[in-house]
Amino acid sequence: MLLSGTANRPLAEAIARELGTSLCDVTIKRFADGEIFVRVDENVRGRDVFIIQPTVPPADNIMELLLLIDAASRASAARVTAVVPYYGYGRQDRKDQPRVAIGAKLMANLITQAGADRVVSIDFHQHQLQAFFDIPVDHLYALPVFAERYEKMDLSPLVVVASDVGAAKMARGFSRRLGGEIAMIDKRRPSHNVAEVATVVGEVKGKNCLIPDDMIDTGGTVVGAARALAERGAAKIFICATHGLLSGPAVSRLSELPAEVALTDTVLIPEEKRWPDLKVLSVANLLGKAIRNIHENESVSSLFE
Repeated sequence: MLLSGTANRPLAEAIARELGTSLCDVTIKRFADGEIFVRVDENVRGRDVFIIQPTVPPADNIMELLLLIDAASRASAARVTAVVPYYGYGRQDRKDQPRVAIGAKLMANLITQAGADRVVSIDFHQHQLQAFFDIPVDHLYALPVFAERYEKMDLSPLVVVASDVGAAKMARGFSRRLGGEIAMIDKRRPSHNVAEVATVVGEVKGKNCLIPDDMIDTGGTVVGAARALAERGAAKIFICATHGLLSGPAVSRLSELPAEVALTDTVLIPEEKRWPDLKVLSVANLLGKAIRNIHENESVSSLFE
């Protein structure tokens, strides 16, 4: 059975269509003081329940997920799987300053304690977030979704550009799938959501450049990288990211770039945050296949071989 919160219902409906089923009836409403009420309106006793809800801000989306997990667990579901296409608070994964919270670990604890038996997510900010959970985690990659698009385009000669050191592994994955060379941006981050490009390591002049990343928040990192590549003579620039948070000035920054931007629908992107050069690709097929394989106790990693 598939359940959905309100954070990204269009994606949940698309997943249901991929699986040839429909979403379970759920009541989600708010009391006058803003408190959230959740009720599962169908019998889930003994069923394999998948709850689809990205934990994008506001925090109400996290609370909805926890309440849905609790409701399904208390209704005697055989297994409850939290399908979290975007795992919020994933950037708070370590104690790099005195007296700070490790939000990613707290989120894992909340999901586990609410009653989830399994978690499915796409492109964690850091792969080691899987170790924060004491339950099985299926970590999926959006690379096949982007590769399907770019393989149909003639991007040769191609250079896959890592926007920072953390994106190097993702860049290598795209390079193996699409071919081409690898370059890297040497980036400095003087404060949160502020990125400065120091230099470009690699030859990009006259070549098509693809900048992959796991997310675009304010857009500072990819915009700085794209401008640095343009200044160094790149032919065409393509940007792709799994999670399009598009906070603050992101839309105005990205829409001014001479580059195509591709995002997935792990996070709901409203019409007011879209522009002509934005392509939104669906992960519904990928998540649908993963859910089917989990339900039938088949390999999930085989989806990426």
